[in-house]
Amino acid sequence: MSQNRPTQIEIIGAKVNNLKNIDVNVPLNQLVAITGKSGSGKSSLAMGVLYSEGMRRYVSSLSTYTRRRLSQAKPTDATSIKHIPSAIALKQRPSVPDVRSTVGTVTEALNIVRLIFSRLGSPRCPNGHQVPPTLAIAQAMDLPNDGQSGMGEIVCPTCGVTFMAYSAEDFAFNAYGACPTCDGTGVTRQIDSRKLIPNPKLTIREGAVASWKVPGRSFIPFVVEAAGVDIDTPYEELSASAQAFVLHGERKEYEINIPTRTGKVFHMDHAVYENAYNAIEDTLNNTDNVRTIKRLDKFYTFSECPTCHGSRFNPKLLTQLLVDKNIAEVSDLELVQLQQFIPAIRAWLPDNMQALGDKLLTELEGLLQPLMNLGLDYLTLSRAGNTLSTGELQRIQLSRTLRTETTGVLYVLDEPSIGLHAANVQGLITIMKNLVEQGNSVVVVDHDPAIISAADHVIEIGPDSGELGGQVIAQGSVDDILADPQSRMAPFITGSAQLIQRPLAAADDLFKAGRIDIGIEHYHNIDHLETSFPVNRFTVVSGFSGAGKSTLVFDALIPALESPKTPPAFVDHIDNKKIKHVYAIDATPIGKNIRSTLATYTNVLDELRDLFAALPESQARGFDKRYFSYNLKQGACPTCNGTGEINLDIQYLPDMQQVCPTCNGERYNPEVLQIRWHGKNIADLLKLAVTAAIPVFADVPKIEATLKVLDEMGLGYIPLGESTVTLSGGESQRLRLSKYINKSQKGTLFVFDEPSIGLHPLDVQVLLHVLQTLIEQGGTVLAIEHDLDLIENADYVIDMGPSGGDRGGQIIASGTPAQVAQEKSLTGQYLHEQREHFHLDD
Repeated sequence: MSQNRPTQIEIIGAKVNNLKNIDVNVPLNQLVAITGKSGSGKSSLAMGVLYSEGMRRYVSSLSTYTRRRLSQAKPTDATSIKHIPSAIALKQRPSVPDVRSTVGTVTEALNIVRLIFSRLGSPRCPNGHQVPPTLAIAQAMDLPNDGQSGMGEIVCPTCGVTFMAYSAEDFAFNAYGACPTCDGTGVTRQIDSRKLIPNPKLTIREGAVASWKVPGRSFIPFVVEAAGVDIDTPYEELSASAQAFVLHGERKEYEINIPTRTGKVFHMDHAVYENAYNAIEDTLNNTDNVRTIKRLDKFYTFSECPTCHGSRFNPKLLTQLLVDKNIAEVSDLELVQLQQFIPAIRAWLPDNMQALGDKLLTELEGLLQPLMNLGLDYLTLSRAGNTLSTGELQRIQLSRTLRTETTGVLYVLDEPSIGLHAANVQGLITIMKNLVEQGNSVVVVDHDPAIISAADHVIEIGPDSGELGGQVIAQGSVDDILADPQSRMAPFITGSAQLIQRPLAAADDLFKAGRIDIGIEHYHNIDHLETSFPVNRFTVVSGFSGAGKSTLVFDALIPALESPKTPPAFVDHIDNKKIKHVYAIDATPIGKNIRSTLATYTNVLDELRDLFAALPESQARGFDKRYFSYNLKQGACPTCNGTGEINLDIQYLPDMQQVCPTCNGERYNPEVLQIRWHGKNIADLLKLAVTAAIPVFADVPKIEATLKVLDEMGLGYIPLGESTVTLSGGESQRLRLSKYINKSQKGTLFVFDEPSIGLHPLDVQVLLHVLQTLIEQGGTVLAIEHDLDLIENADYVIDMGPSGGDRGGQIIASGTPAQVAQEKSLTGQYLHEQREHFHLDD
């Protein structure tokens, strides 16, 4: 029987996204690596074909009732797919947990800990007697909740008083167990008056009151004027009563006149006055927009809750103990310490509770072990979820998968090495091989040479990106790939590639253009840290996951540079004479829906609309600029409303997306498409890739200049009408950067959080050339990074560690890559090996 089992997934005619009708066989029960340049089609093969079809077929085997309640994928665009198992995917970018999430809630370990405290813990009776662990508690919790059974009631063996034991729900800080002061968030927030009036030398008309710059509050200065306050006198020179009115004035209605730029006057009969404090509080209470909340947070100072001391739990819960610890103390244990605490719990329980204890504690051990294997032993259950790095979130996601110990499943992992230090990659490889040994198939999309070298089988997609990709250019064992002249990854595995892509500053010249000095007292795992960043250089902050890199850069440095007069309380000092502007460039998707395209994000579509509106035929028909936007009713196709496709709801089957039958996917109404410029309508132009469009717009300087920048950024293969939502992380990052190219960047700091995410080594080289352009224009570049290729191309490296959590938070090496490679830090060791492999010190 086993001889007749299929040994590979057979894919014929795959046409998802840019895949060129490819035929490819993917081995089963092996570790298969798929690699290729950014935008080449590797994720289309892995996620769009293998995962999508594996999950779709599994879901289609369920009942109609169940399928209607699940998100279903449409059939994969392929001629034939045979022998595909049920699939589980690990996405590239897990969603960032909200403020109420912790490691305990994200991993679900806290659910078990709450149950352990409820069933195995030692409660305290109202008279102060500590009741030893007893099976009676678990029995009481299992009684019917009818108000008569005595559910949850236990009797103190010392004084005989009957009282309610705490249930598992009572220990939930997001529900009944929340601290009454902070409502289970662990922090209190208070508006900082210094941030309301950051520059008292300005007048109210000039914008002295920063809180009136939030959305919908621009009219308030006119209300202040109607109330009798002089809005043209510097705030610091106003009378005490006038300043008090600005900060604390009563909410009242006023009749005001607002002059507009056109000279007209807009009249309001019932303009409501909101003082500087209320403007922030009211906006916060009436929004759930993440960006708005982040903007408002800048007006607040956050401090540890004085009631629960940051634990989030109601203090009354802390009387219940497990051995000698309450739930807040257990939550503050590192995961490795929590694992070591479990034997003490077993020894503490009486004999008649051993069976129950073993069941609960074994469940906790099973949950913790995968986290240990993934190098997350330094985390605590109380660690806020929104402080976790992308790599930490991914490994937590992977740990859930490992716990199931399934057989016969296809695991599709999209860039699992994101956020991993080189020292963690080997552990990841071990885990993937263990999944294969359990009888599963693992397909991993990645660019890390170590992961590709460890694969049983490699599929390389290319040769380039977009329309120039979508083909299998090399396939086979690692040896087969290394011997294939078509492979674009082989030189980076063999060490024959040219690794250094930019001129590196000499050690003696690092701080020649200036420096940024910062001191941090104590925050998270950083304690009394002093460091400097060179100006007009490329600096990388490296180190073990959880070492404190994000704390240093995003929690301390950026806020201190943005508000030097009111830096975070834990920043001891910030000495900066060169940096005036800070831009954080991330790789998150641009736009939220298909209406956002490359042309709308840049100035191209606006310029095209002006160009078409100025044509004689447009003017003869009365078509102004509005008619050439597919986002406005004048220009949009009436059938699809400018999306280019229609969605068909077919009940319990997956929704069906179909190309719009009216505009054939071109988004515009037929009348607009009759207008032509140089023989092409606006939809024809939006179909052009950037590189192909450059000569077409040779006589339109603004469009041509934009397209040339995009081409320099390595985005020449992307069509102008491509939805920005479909762009990879690396593509999104370079598109954001395109706005800053060819301008003076003196006094500007660009900050990147793992810019190598999703990038092939060849794409990293393109990124390095872009970063060098920013530096040549006077800019300063700073990146948090694990990728050794990118670190080797830095001018200056700040290596943090030595490990993560409480074992991190220190700078253990700093200097040029060559200098750090001589240090004994983990990063230094891997840099040393890398330099030897690529003969950088020869």
